[in-house]
Amino acid sequence: MQTKISLEGEWKLQLDEGNQGLALPFTDVITLPGTTSYARKGSKNEDVLVSALTDEYLFEGQVWYSKEVVIPEELAGKVCFLYLERTRLTTLWLDNQEIGSRNSLNTPHIYELPQLQPGNHTLTIRVDNTGYPTKGGHLTSQDTQTNWNGITGRMELQFYGESRLSGIRLDPDLSARSVRITATLDSRNESILTVSAQSFNSDNAHAVDQREYPVSPGSFSVNYELCQDALLWSEGAPNLYNINLVLKDSDGYIMDQQELVFGLKEFRAEGDKFTINGEKTFLRGKHDGLIFPLTGYAPTDVEEWVRILGISKSYGINHYRFHTCCPPEAAFTAADMLGIYMQPELPFWGTITEETDEGHNQAEQNYLISEGYAILQAFGNHPSFVMMSLGNELWGSKAKIDSFLKDYKAFDNRILYTQGSNNHQWVPEILEHDDFFSGVRFSRDRLFRGSYAMCDAPLGHVQIDLPGTMKDYDDQIVPQDFFNGEGMEAAAGGEIQIQYGTEAKTVKAGDASAEWIPHIPVISHEIGQYATYPNYEEIDKYNGPLKAENFKIFRERLESKGLGHLAAKYFESSGQLAVACYKEELEAAFRSRRLAGFQLLDLQDFSGQGTALVGVLDAFMDPKE
Repeated sequence: MQTKISLEGEWKLQLDEGNQGLALPFTDVITLPGTTSYARKGSKNEDVLVSALTDEYLFEGQVWYSKEVVIPEELAGKVCFLYLERTRLTTLWLDNQEIGSRNSLNTPHIYELPQLQPGNHTLTIRVDNTGYPTKGGHLTSQDTQTNWNGITGRMELQFYGESRLSGIRLDPDLSARSVRITATLDSRNESILTVSAQSFNSDNAHAVDQREYPVSPGSFSVNYELCQDALLWSEGAPNLYNINLVLKDSDGYIMDQQELVFGLKEFRAEGDKFTINGEKTFLRGKHDGLIFPLTGYAPTDVEEWVRILGISKSYGINHYRFHTCCPPEAAFTAADMLGIYMQPELPFWGTITEETDEGHNQAEQNYLISEGYAILQAFGNHPSFVMMSLGNELWGSKAKIDSFLKDYKAFDNRILYTQGSNNHQWVPEILEHDDFFSGVRFSRDRLFRGSYAMCDAPLGHVQIDLPGTMKDYDDQIVPQDFFNGEGMEAAAGGEIQIQYGTEAKTVKAGDASAEWIPHIPVISHEIGQYATYPNYEEIDKYNGPLKAENFKIFRERLESKGLGHLAAKYFESSGQLAVACYKEELEAAFRSRRLAGFQLLDLQDFSGQGTALVGVLDAFMDPKE
């Protein structure tokens, strides 16, 4: 990129309640990046949610944003892209001419613009937060960051010369201490690519020799050697390099210049354990649903994510699993810096069907698959991006799910993949192309979590057993009967009831074969879930677009029974019980030699799905005191 023009600041605004279209007059303004809810635009929401926080200015529909931009003489006629980092469904007009639409919920919306003449031009963007290609999971749920409307990340016009690099991919090679750089040269002519690197966050910071490579138009790949004592990236030593790519023409004129952050690492599944650079590591993970009560949307600045992830790391967390969502790039950048292993997830919580199944939605399935590729292309260079899941608690065709895994692994083998988080809950199965397994049981009675909902019964050891210091899950992961050669048969067919959000759902169990023994790393899914009583002093902290009306209702219920004076005691006592339960479950997980890690639900409170106050931290990542 040669230069850019920021589009942040004041935009004209019009909420289109009747879907009247481009002819609407603009009667208001808004500051972007941001959302209509954060800016308190539109009518005040009179609905009050009991099961989640209430979005005080919820607006669902089409919203129009417009801004005039001045193109200087020196940028006229250059290749230009509009870059919108984080938004919903968008359609773009340039000077009243429709350019196109984008629909990614996880990755930037990028539009190539026609050649721009010098002078004033009008950009008009319609953002729609309805009619998504998929339900979106926690990307669009009222339970977490809400179904906001707006543009919440970087907004800019990007200008390029006659030659540019695109689709840059970095593949680390730990054994060779090198990085393979793959990209596309968009040009009519051959060019010279100059590569250099500089470590920047280590006491042993050093520069790597600059090298030049002739490259031809189209796709190319070069191998850039670092040095034999190159610094490695891991949770304990997250060493990073800036890799500088400079594209020059035959006369030495710089046509394009890009800088990428790189970490030399190898995150693998070896047997039933994860390894980082050949050393075993145990994943101490947490769930994240992008809960940010003060804004109602995920931050896109690195500083805020460094603060958030830093708090989690101070509690021993080294792994994040994002529930049916992918965070903004700033989260990966912060995780690169801090040494956090990241696992985004496709925005789906439902059933994967075959073409012949009733209710099959091929368009939705195609969209989900494309979102996975877009996530890999947008964020795959980050060393912290080491795992990906196909969704949360999926049901349906195991063959179809496995085919998705196979295709993703062929496309990008830098990360590890799982079929989903807690798929086919009662009758799970490791698929051929799974790199690791995330779940709560291997069959009805082979449990490797401490607690379960009633519709997921039988209950766990934390619920029914006395506290102890000997419990682990090794015999559940690899039962003693397996070593004795005794057969283990699972129930097959029929219907079973499962937990689905805050409700119960009946599904077909399908046919199950003999019980199986995992040969890949096993992660326990959403462990904990020990709720505390609300802290009503927390209500005043909700001074953004999301209000704790649910807390107020709970307080009124308590006071109506004449028990209001006990609120603080309930909060304190339930918190002590929750901590004791977490201690019991976490210690059992740590004792389990055959377990590769866990994912808490959660270190912080989960604001939705019935107001799940399950954290030792509140929804603001502050300690409960």
